[in-house]
Parts: sequence; C-alpha cells; structure tokens
Amino acid sequence: MAPLVVLVTSPRLPAGLLTATAWRALDSADVVLAGADSGVVRAWEAGGGTVELVSEPRARELVARSKSGTVVWLAGDLDGDLVEELATHGVRRSTDHEHALPSPEVEILVGSFDPAGARVLDLVEVMDRLRTQCPWDQQQTHRSLVRYLLEETYETVDAIESGDRAHLREELGDLLLQVAFHARIGSEHPDDPFTIDDVAAEIVEKLIRRHPHVFAAVAVNGVADVESNWETIKATEKARASAMDDIPLGLPALSLAAKVTSRVLRTKGGLSVPTPGGTEYDERSLGEVLFAVAAAAAAAGLDPEQALRVRVAAEMEQVRNREQRALPDEAAEPG
Repeated sequence: MAPLVVLVTSPRLPAGLLTATAWRALDSADVVLAGADSGVVRAWEAGGGTVELVSEPRARELVARSKSGTVVWLAGDLDGDLVEELATHGVRRSTDHEHALPSPEVEILVGSFDPAGARVLDLVEVMDRLRTQCPWDQQQTHRSLVRYLLEETYETVDAIESGDRAHLREELGDLLLQVAFHARIGSEHPDDPFTIDDVAAEIVEKLIRRHPHVFAAVAVNGVADVESNWETIKATEKARASAMDDIPLGLPALSLAAKVTSRVLRTKGGLSVPTPGGTEYDERSLGEVLFAVAAAAAAAGLDPEQALRVRVAAEMEQVRNREQRALPDEAAEPG
C-alpha cells in the first residue's frame, strides 16, 4: 500500500458499504485523517478505529504526514480540489524520472461506487430542503403544481421533436423534479401519506405484474401478445365495470378520442359509426386530413377541440348504455 492513500467514497451509499480493499487500507493505516465528520468517519469509529480531523487540509501537509507512516485520507464530497491536487502529485512523481522526486507515493483508492440512479437521492435531498426552507416551495400543493407539470410535459415533447439531446436531458430533469415535488407533498398528508419510495415501489410492482413474459414463465409471440397481456392484466387490476372507466377526461380532445376508440374497438359492440375503410393513411396523409378538419373548423368559427370533446362524450355514453343493456345476458367485456 502507498504511504498516502486518498480514499474516495460515495456520499449516497450507506457509509459501511466499502470495498474489501478500502477496509484493508483503513486497517493497515498508521493514521486516518479527514477534513470533517461524515458517515464513513462514524462507521470507522464505530468499529473501533480512530480518525483525526484536520481543518483546512493542504496537499503538502498530507504528503508530509505520510513520510513518517502510512496515512489514509478520507476524502469528503467537497474535497474535489484537494483530491485533484494529490492525484496530480502522484502523476508528477511517477513521470518525473529526471529529478526522481523523493516525496511519498500517492494512491487514489475508490472505496465505493454510485449505482445507476444514485443522483436521484441528491434530488430527493434537495427537494426536502426546498420544501422546508423556500417560501415558494412551502406554499405549493398538488393542485397548484398542475400547470407546471403540464408545461414541463409539453416542453419535454418539444425537446424530443427538436432532436436536441442536451435540451431533452434538461427537460427530463425538469419533469423528474415535478415527480419528486409531488411525492414530497404527498409525504405530508396527515392520514394517507406516501413517499418517493412508495411511488417507485408502485411502478416497479406494476411493471413486474404486467410483463409476465419477462418476470414469469409466460410465452409471447411478439408485440401484439405483449400489448394484449398488458390490457388484460390492467383490466383485471382495475376491475372496470365499463370499458370507459379510468379514461382521463382531461386529455386533449384528440388524445381522448384515440383512447376511447382504442377501448371501444376491443369490445363486442364496436364504434357507433363505421370505421373508415378503403384509404390507407400514413403519418403525413393523416396529418393532412386532421389539419384540413382544423382549418374547416376555423373557417366556420368553431372550436375543434370542444366539438370533438362533445362527440367523444356522446360515444362514451353510448358504450355505457350498451354495456348496461347487455348486463342481464352477459357481463360487458371492458377493454
């Protein structure tokens, strides 16, 4: 082991989760130093070790200490400049053959690694602090944040369509903030609180249930089988009385119409109007048709959003009525 070991650890993992090499380095050290108290410091002390705290540490001082015995420096999350300086010292020592520097060898040892998703813990911590210390964040509710959730969703869609990956990364972060914010507010409910962990657990369990071809011994023959299984499992979970249940009415009219027609086409009754046939549409040609409809509405002074929403509501009512009439004979088959 080098006379001076800089032990770098993740602040996002439990302090005791160090590699075997890191524990051996600590156990073999003549002295363990740190710039401040931390989880790793407390974990080492709890096991019987001792740590000397050094205020305002300097690379030169650490190198000097290592000349009289093996030193392990417990690098903190804010010790980036110091670690870089010590790393530079180690590189300079190993490459300066002409002057053969007599100073001690420096080893940078990574004692724990961030798993994927570790920085989400930072977001949770920042959100907790904002909720307790920022007046604006303290005043927000689930309802007051709806406008921001919608805005960030649309901005994310714009970023996807722009093809700008840096922009997309930024907008996905903004969208993730909304999830963390709502979860933080949810944790404060006096009777039915939930946390970000509850939110994550819910979606993990749902994904496992609805992917039996991945997490259980269910065979599929392609995407169509996957989609069919998903809808069947979802219908069982939701215990829908109607194929129209659980359709979010706040969707934009066109998205709402697509959702309703998709559900209706999976029922025995079908749509109340014939499905157009004889014409094959691609994305561009369908866009032309929809744009022409919007233009016709504008020319007539009508609101196409409202007109379609009224028509979709009528279709939903007809489906429910048909399902009610079928109840004496057989249960409706919700989609």
